[in-house]
Amino acid sequence: MTKGAVREAVEGYVWISPWIVGFVAFVLGPTVASFALAFTSYPGIGPANFIGLENYVRIFTYDDLFYGSVWKTFYYALASVPLGLAGSMFAALLLNQPLRLRVLFRTLFYLPSLTPTVALTILWLWILQPQMGLVNHLLRMVGIEGPGWFGTRTWAIPSLILMGLWAGIGGGRMIIFLAALQGVPEELYEAAEIDGANPVHKFLHVTFPMVSPAFLFSMIMGVIGALNVFQTAFIATEGGPARATWFLALHIYFNAFRYLRFGYASALAWIFLAIVLTLTILQMQWSGRWVYYETEMG
Repeated sequence: MTKGAVREAVEGYVWISPWIVGFVAFVLGPTVASFALAFTSYPGIGPANFIGLENYVRIFTYDDLFYGSVWKTFYYALASVPLGLAGSMFAALLLNQPLRLRVLFRTLFYLPSLTPTVALTILWLWILQPQMGLVNHLLRMVGIEGPGWFGTRTWAIPSLILMGLWAGIGGGRMIIFLAALQGVPEELYEAAEIDGANPVHKFLHVTFPMVSPAFLFSMIMGVIGALNVFQTAFIATEGGPARATWFLALHIYFNAFRYLRFGYASALAWIFLAIVLTLTILQMQWSGRWVYYETEMG
């Protein structure tokens, strides 16, 4: 290498050094430490005692809360992700029409997604308050007694789903769908109309295949985000009532920072990673049956 090339390479590494330091300190380092701690008993202070696979054995055999937390996490994901995808797609289709004040409507749909998580949760705790909340007040006006929402085991997770849909339908997922819809060639719709296709047929055979890569991306990111549900549940219920919202992420958090079982929490985290990775791979493999890429033409 010439002296100029060496200098250019050194300058490049200098410029990216803040990112490298941040990655090593806050991503790579904690990841390696977590992997090592998963085989130890470590209370956060003092030495870590190596115990082999005992943490993993305990998770699958003695932890009464593990399977329940996995089920609640899957329940939340299975309900919120399809509803969120359908809602965002529907909103994108509406906002892609040649409407008056279309830019204003797009802004109004997007605004809820900008609400900070803490403010969002506090707002919905008030809206869904059983005695004085806005929703139950409106229900009483039409003769319906509203549920206890966050205060009951039955409605706690649906309340979190409702809150997430309000904030998420018009957010980044809708923007991705809207951008994908604007990339669909108008000639395809014209050809479909000549063949006698109605709006449903045009969506199923023209619109959805053309936006399917964006749909796949949004689905994968939506599943990962839903499985990681933590902030709203922690602020609204702290896993209650009676552990009705005790999600896997909360299980990891409480074991680490409330019960000071850092080794055990690390083992839980790696199982969580395996679950997320497995679901992502399955979605990618399944996508080959319905995702359309323009490079497949011809």
